[in-house]
Amino acid sequence: MPTLKEIKGRIASVRNTLKITSAMKLVASAKLRKAQKAIENMRPYEEQLQAILASLQGGMADQVGGDVSVMPGPDRASGSDRASGPCAIVAIASNSSLCGGFNAAAVAKVREVRREGDVVYAVGRKMADAMRRDGFPSPEDLNALVEHPAFAPAADLVESLSQQWEEGKVAQVLLVYNHFVSTARQVPVVEVLLGEMADQVGHDVSVMPGTDRASAPDLIVEPSRKEMLKLLLPKTRKLKLYAALLDSVAAEHAARTVAMQTATDNGENLLQELTLQYNKGRQQKITSEILDLAGGQAEN
Repeated sequence: MPTLKEIKGRIASVRNTLKITSAMKLVASAKLRKAQKAIENMRPYEEQLQAILASLQGGMADQVGGDVSVMPGPDRASGSDRASGPCAIVAIASNSSLCGGFNAAAVAKVREVRREGDVVYAVGRKMADAMRRDGFPSPEDLNALVEHPAFAPAADLVESLSQQWEEGKVAQVLLVYNHFVSTARQVPVVEVLLGEMADQVGHDVSVMPGTDRASAPDLIVEPSRKEMLKLLLPKTRKLKLYAALLDSVAAEHAARTVAMQTATDNGENLLQELTLQYNKGRQQKITSEILDLAGGQAEN
C-alpha cells in the first residue's frame, strides 16, 4: 500500500498534468476555430467553381452525344476501383501526436489502398515515419504543408504530379486524409485527384466531388467549353489538394481537442480517487495515533 507521502506526490503530479492538458485543449480549440474559418472562407469559391465546371461538363456531353466521366462524388471513394499500374498517393497526417487515433486512422487507410510499386507522398511527420518503416519513403519532405497550409506549395505539388500522370509514370493520383465531419468525428477518406477517366474528345473533364449539374448555371462560354475546361481543371485540382489540407488540419485540431478533453476528465477522476485515498489514509493515521495515546493513558 502506498504511503501518504507517495500519494501526495502522485496528486501533485496529476495536478501538473491537468494544467498541461487543459492548456493544450484551449490551444487546439483556438486552432480549430481558425481552421474552420479558413474552410468557410474558401467554400463559396469552391462551390462556384464546381458549378461552372458542371455546366461546362454538361455542355461537353451534349456536344459528343453522351455523358463524360466524373470523379468519385460525395460518397468519398473507397479506393477499391483503382486504375491498373502504379499510383501516386498523397497521404496527409500530422507532424505531432497527442491527437487520439487521428494519425493511426490515416496510416491504416493508406495501407488499405497502397500496393507494391506505388509512390507515397507523405504529408506530415507521423505519416512519413510510418511509410518509411513500411518501405515507402516519401520522395519529398512535405511536412511544412500541414504545419502552415498554403495554396502555392500545394499547387506546386499538383503540377509535379500532373506532369507525372500526363507522362504515364503513374496511372492515378489518390488523396488520403482525415475528413472533418464534426469536433467529435473525423473520417479517413480516399479521393481521386488525377485518374485515367478521359472524355471522348481526348481531355480529362473530371469534376470535383459534390457537384450538382442540375443546379449549375447556364453559361455563355468563349472561346469554347473545351478550352475553358483545359484552363479550369488544373485550378480545380490545386484547389482540391489545398482543401484537403485544410480539412485534415481542422480534423487534427478537433481530434486533439477531444483527446485533451478526455485526458483532462480522466485526470480529474484520478485526482478525486487519489484525494479520497489520501484522506482515508490520513484519517486512519490520526485514528491510530489517538488509539495509541488512549492506550498509553490507560496503562498509566
